[in-house]
Amino acid sequence: RLLVNLPPGTPPDQIARALSARLAEMLGQPIVVENRAGASGYVGIEAIAKSAPDGYSLLYTPGFPIVIGPHLQKLNIDVTKDLEPIAPTARVTSFLIVRSTLPVRSVAELVSYARANPGKLNYGSGGNGSAPHIASAMMLRAAKIRATHIPYKGSTETLAALLGDQIDFTFDLGVAIPQIKAGKMRLLAVASPSRSALFPDTPTMAESGIEVNASTVHGVYAPAGTPREIITRLNRDIVRVMQTAEVKKVLGAIGADLVTGTAEEFADRQRRDRELFGAVVREAKIRAD
Repeated sequence: RLLVNLPPGTPPDQIARALSARLAEMLGQPIVVENRAGASGYVGIEAIAKSAPDGYSLLYTPGFPIVIGPHLQKLNIDVTKDLEPIAPTARVTSFLIVRSTLPVRSVAELVSYARANPGKLNYGSGGNGSAPHIASAMMLRAAKIRATHIPYKGSTETLAALLGDQIDFTFDLGVAIPQIKAGKMRLLAVASPSRSALFPDTPTMAESGIEVNASTVHGVYAPAGTPREIITRLNRDIVRVMQTAEVKKVLGAIGADLVTGTAEEFADRQRRDRELFGAVVREAKIRAD
């Protein structure tokens, strides 16, 4: 089984299902995709961490719960010791979007507006300590501006608030792509190392003068203690599957970039990201709900 720690239909779930379909063909056996959401992804993570390390129970998760979550709250497991990284799969872009009625069309204009209207800007996220909250905190710190955080219960509520002019901006992980394309909200920049293939004319935050890279890497994990030969084989097969046309099509539709590498490279990337985002959490004094 491949357990996804977020609800059906979310970008991680879409990637996991595309991956599992081709991986099942390659392995010659069915793979059941199971969604087990809750507690910001930790319900699913804990379930896999406590499973038998035999290669038959795997976890698909975005990077956020792995690299940021441990800095926010006390967990029943240690993600650095109880999980075995197998393979990275994708980096999902974080989009900085504003309500369509806000009189700004660039990051520079947003910063100027915030400085000219101190205390008036607000932003939404899927809860205290969520990925959009962290990305917003990084931007506010880098730009030396202030805005009020309004936490919601997930991205759906956050986007509804943006569409209803109840908040001024948010960072989105791809759920808002249809609304952006329809012109219902305005995209200012992407908080990733490179531009999005979906919106190639939109600059990165760095190109806009504010150094913010809030992207983390999705990937597949096994319970700690899984034999190295199983990890190596699964890594090889997952890397091959992720480069197929079918999976790349899914990645493109949600604005995600392909990421591949060895299990060791994946573990090192997660370690570096934990250090980076840990510093942000401490400096911004962010706490989870």
